[in-house]
Amino acid sequence: QVQLVESGGGLVQPGGSLKLSCAASGLTFSRFSMGWFRQAPGKERDFVSAINRSGGSTYYTRSVKGRFTISRDNAKNTVYLQMNFLKPEDTAVYYCAATRGDVGSDDYDYWGQGTQVTVSS
Repeated sequence: QVQLVESGGGLVQPGGSLKLSCAASGLTFSRFSMGWFRQAPGKERDFVSAINRSGGSTYYTRSVKGRFTISRDNAKNTVYLQMNFLKPEDTAVYYCAATRGDVGSDDYDYWGQGTQVTVSS
C-alpha cells in the first residue's frame, strides 16, 4: 500500500520560512518523479514544483521561483519543499504526489493527504 505523508505545515508570518516533508512508503521511491501541489480555499489545485527521479532536474511555477526549493533524499524516501519569503497568497493546503512518468508529466499516480500552510500576521 502506497502512502505519501506530508508534514511541516503551519502558521507563519509573511516573509517567514517553512520546510515541508513528504515521506513515501510502499513504492520504489527512486523510480518516481515527485511533485508538490497546493489548493487555496475556493480554488483549484495548482502545480507548485516537481523533481525528477535522480533529483537532477527541478521545475517551479513562476510565482514561487526563487523562493521555493524542491529536493529529495532517495535514501530516506523523502521529498522536501523549502519555502522562503512566504506571502499570504501562498496560503493553501500543500500536497505531494508521485508519478511514474517523467518530471513534466501531469498524470500523478499517488497523492498525500495534504498539510496546511497559513501565511498571516
